[in-house]
Parts: sequence; C-alpha cells; structure tokens
Amino acid sequence: MKHEKQVINLSFVIALMLATLSVNTSGSIFSGITERYNPFYSSAEAAQQSSSPLNKESRTNTLVGEGKASFYANQFHGRTTANGETFNINKLTAAHPSLPFGTWVRVTNMRTGKDVVVRINDRGPFVKGRIIDLSIGAAKELGILKTGTAQVKLETIGSSNRRSSAS
Repeated sequence: MKHEKQVINLSFVIALMLATLSVNTSGSIFSGITERYNPFYSSAEAAQQSSSPLNKESRTNTLVGEGKASFYANQFHGRTTANGETFNINKLTAAHPSLPFGTWVRVTNMRTGKDVVVRINDRGPFVKGRIIDLSIGAAKELGILKTGTAQVKLETIGSSNRRSSAS
C-alpha cells in the first residue's frame, strides 16, 4: 500500500513537471527546448513574417541605438552561445552586450535601408566601437559580407515570449 502511494505521487510529480515544461518552453530557462518543439523558432520564415506590414502596426518598436555592426567568423559555428544554444551561422541571430536573450531586434543598414530581424542569443561584440555582432545569415540579408561592417540602427520589436504566443 505504501509503495502504491509513492508510485502515484511520483506520477503526479512527473505530470506536473511536464505540464510546467510545456507552458514554459518559450521562456529563456528552456530556450534549447523551444527550438525543438516550435518549427518557426529562429527561422528565416518567422523573421520574414515579422516584417509584414500587419505585424508592424500591431507592435511598438523601441530604438536601441545606432552604431557599427559586424558579423561572427565561421570558426564560431557549432560553439555554445552565452544562452546555451549551439551557434549556427545560417540562423538569424545576434550578440548584444546587454539586451535580454530572446529579444527580437530589427537591424537596419543605414546606407542601403535593408533590414533583418534577429534574435539575441549571445553576448558581444567585444570589439570597441561595435554595437552588435550578427550571424553570417543575418549579415547576408543586410548585404555586409563584403565590407565586414556597416552603420546600423537597432530597434527592439519584442521577445521570444511575445512572438511565440502570436504564432
């Protein structure tokens, strides 16, 4: 009888943990899990959807600043980022010194007007005078692969928590 109560209690605890995990998969604590279960997480398709005029009207953009952007070298592909994810040069991600992980940022090339939406998942840049380090995928979208850097404007457009509930 005592053993049956322990099995029931253990089952209850496991069920409670799974329920909590499914509710919190978009949070920064479970950021690695989100990528596995949400097909739009950090994909180019999701970033393109966030650029649609309908979405622009329904949210407020906050200017973070203007300055010089650069991009990560190929040698960082596959390494762990500051938030625990594995860095992929093709995803639309970036490193910023202080924005919270999961924040979505519109990066606009001041010279060309091209923009890209990236998700902050790392810390940096560690080069004086730069405000953001982009993945190669994001740098390609902005057209800065040849120059290596560009003057950009950064605007926050939300966090992964807000975006995943809208998907």
